[in-house]
Amino acid sequence: MSRPNITLHSEFFIVGLPTPDEQDTALFIIFLILFLATFLGNLLIVVLISLDHRLHMPMYFFLWNLSVLDILMTTSIIPKMLAGLLGQKTILFTGCFAQMYFIISFTAVEGFLVAAMAYDRYVAVVKPLHYNTLISTKVCITMTTAAWVLGVLASLLSVVPASTLPFCGSNLILHIVCDYRTVMVLACGDVTAQINFTLLIATLAICIQFFYVLWTYCRIIASVMKLKTVESCKKAFSMCSSHVTVVFLYYVSGAVVYIGLRVESIPPDGRIIIGAVFYFLTPLLNPIIYSLRNEKIKAAAHRYFKLRALIMNKT
Repeated sequence: MSRPNITLHSEFFIVGLPTPDEQDTALFIIFLILFLATFLGNLLIVVLISLDHRLHMPMYFFLWNLSVLDILMTTSIIPKMLAGLLGQKTILFTGCFAQMYFIISFTAVEGFLVAAMAYDRYVAVVKPLHYNTLISTKVCITMTTAAWVLGVLASLLSVVPASTLPFCGSNLILHIVCDYRTVMVLACGDVTAQINFTLLIATLAICIQFFYVLWTYCRIIASVMKLKTVESCKKAFSMCSSHVTVVFLYYVSGAVVYIGLRVESIPPDGRIIIGAVFYFLTPLLNPIIYSLRNEKIKAAAHRYFKLRALIMNKT
């Protein structure tokens, strides 16, 4: 008996935002502005920390890595999304899985970086006299290298097997990006076990990171409660306020996306919008949070722009 011919896809079609075509131009301008604000905001932090020796400290080293990560995340997602708003909605098979790999990798790295930053704040508040020993340059480099290596390697466990599957059904990706689960449901055959395995690994990693961050802040709060003066308490909380905000955004936005993609009553259009908010929200707000809540970052920016203005006036 002859086997039926199966046409395998060489490219996918990303549906994108659920909006009328006549609104694409306006949306393109809006998202281009958001992209430039996100890119330039994070780039400014990278430049300030690199140039200002006063910011060559462990906390800002982690922040530098976080800003680089946000730049990489936005550039791996938004340009293709903008191209889609101009009508270029197709993406090659290899390009789709490359984008999927970068998204999963950068998301994983961010989780490990958030945990490393929590440890930094824990030592700064609970063990301030041992801070320079416990958070040395060598320790910072080791932790950030581990975060990047673990994030990059962990994503291979899901993306490499997925890229070897045949895709012969619909080639419509109901999302703004090549999201893992959204792409996997287009594969030939039953891939439930593979999706569940990836979900299990991701859940374990997120839970370990979350409970570690929770433990560090429980210790920080317990330590702060022992302080005798109000000023000491305010100083301790101010040291952690920016990171707490970033942690809150990271886990809350991640939880919303996780729930949104798995609640069957939410329509596909709603899931697309939830995903779009997630990919824009954290990278856009991170530089704003650290710029508004951190006096040293604001002072470095003031010195940089003042020096730039003096140079321009002299020329």
